[in-house]
Amino acid sequence: MTAPTHASSRSSGPPASADASTESSQRSSLISARISLGRVFAGESANYFLLTGVTLFMVVFGLVMVLSSSSVDSHSNGDSFFARFLTQGLYAVIGVPIMLLASRAPTSFWKWAAWPALIGAVGLQLLVVATPLGSDNGTEYNKNWLKIGSVAFQPSEAIKIALVLWIGMFIARKQSRLTEWKYGLLPVLIVSAAAVGLVLAGGDLGTTSIMVAIVLGALFFAGIPLRQLLTTGVIAIGGAVLFAVTRASRLERILGYLHPSSADPMSTLWQIQRSNFALAHGSLIGVGLGNSESKWNWLPEASTDFIFSIIGEELGLLGAIVVLLLFVLLAICFIRIMNATADPFARVVTGAVMVWLVGQGLVNIGVVLGLLPVLGVPLPLISAGGTALISSLFAIGVVLSFTRTPSNSFTGTARKAARR
Repeated sequence: MTAPTHASSRSSGPPASADASTESSQRSSLISARISLGRVFAGESANYFLLTGVTLFMVVFGLVMVLSSSSVDSHSNGDSFFARFLTQGLYAVIGVPIMLLASRAPTSFWKWAAWPALIGAVGLQLLVVATPLGSDNGTEYNKNWLKIGSVAFQPSEAIKIALVLWIGMFIARKQSRLTEWKYGLLPVLIVSAAAVGLVLAGGDLGTTSIMVAIVLGALFFAGIPLRQLLTTGVIAIGGAVLFAVTRASRLERILGYLHPSSADPMSTLWQIQRSNFALAHGSLIGVGLGNSESKWNWLPEASTDFIFSIIGEELGLLGAIVVLLLFVLLAICFIRIMNATADPFARVVTGAVMVWLVGQGLVNIGVVLGLLPVLGVPLPLISAGGTALISSLFAIGVVLSFTRTPSNSFTGTARKAARR
């Protein structure tokens, strides 16, 4: 009786050969998955992963701070505490894949897309300033949103990207004649002035200022002679001053910045006063994440233009320094990519995107600290705002695509020669 029982016991389990086959199949699938993943990232360099890592960290950090800074305001408006955070999270879920998809496109595609992108973006902005579809989105002074049904977005953000691509494409084609202002500088200024002028027509001085900085930055990295750049800069500053004094709300902000003692503390200086209070309240290490007092309807635009104040209050001086270091690291990533390419198109586009994101970040922080008049620009990758986040991630995706194209190091000789 023992022998049959033993045989039956052995036959009830799976055969050893089947176990080995299953294990071998699983190992083969795992190896195939690794090989496929390796092929996807085969062309990526250290610059690709560094810029991607910094960007994703800033987006996640921004989501955390949007959740903290907007919870009270979201609830006060009848929504849940998580309403704005969930909306911003949705924009991040859309924007990050867009960034990764853009990073797969070849440089030739971006050169080809420059003109169509610019025409399309300008067309959308025309709808803002020339049709009833344009909206101020509750700001009462900036008509810079295109509202279609329940969806509102800013075409000016698309113009930033399109203008960067177009200037890069144009500069790449005119490399041999950049020092001649009528072939290099003048066409760029004509096209840029038309695009920027449409945004200016909507009354958004902050976005216009950033766009002017983008154009000047692109021209600088393109190698346009400094004397031409200085002349252009002086004209741009003069135009900005003239535009600023043509509307009472903008003039009030500037006068409040220049003469704070004479300004109305309940209007012009309210945001700056509450911002200073928040930063002072945070001291060195902050009051703790989620414990801000200013977000309780004391500080307007706490999750957008003045989110840096909430960061300083909840995370203290140390948290504010971390944000500054993140923008420094972002600039280092862009500079490394510029130094690694010999393509003038990639160099100009990367430099312009760096001026856009890092420059706008410094402007936002300068406003929060009271170093600049209130301009109404968000903190890139961190502030709440769907169009701004998606456009920033898209622009970074374009720059990431340049890291996947092997090229020789650019020594800067041509740029130095052009400036002479």
